[in-house]
Amino acid sequence: MAAMDLFGRRWALRILWELRAGPLGARAMLAHCEGMSSSVLYQRLRELTASGIIAPSAEGYELTRLGAALSHALRPLDEWAITWAQAQEQNDQNPADA
Repeated sequence: MAAMDLFGRRWALRILWELRAGPLGARAMLAHCEGMSSSVLYQRLRELTASGIIAPSAEGYELTRLGAALSHALRPLDEWAITWAQAQEQNDQNPADA
């Protein structure tokens, strides 16, 4: 499976994002990802596990070394998203300037 196909699947990147700080169980993941169904969560967990990006742990699921490296690769996207959100907030506060 190509990486972009995997990461483009709904909720896949969000799951990886939630695991960046450490292991999480499935119930905690569902609580963090409001609106995600349990069937989608378990499907994504199977796919991400099969790809070697996450692994089951005593606490639930965690990033593998490969998954942690991906986390570093996504950091610039996170930084851009913060800048974008701030710009959106400014546009909402000053609609005439947009």
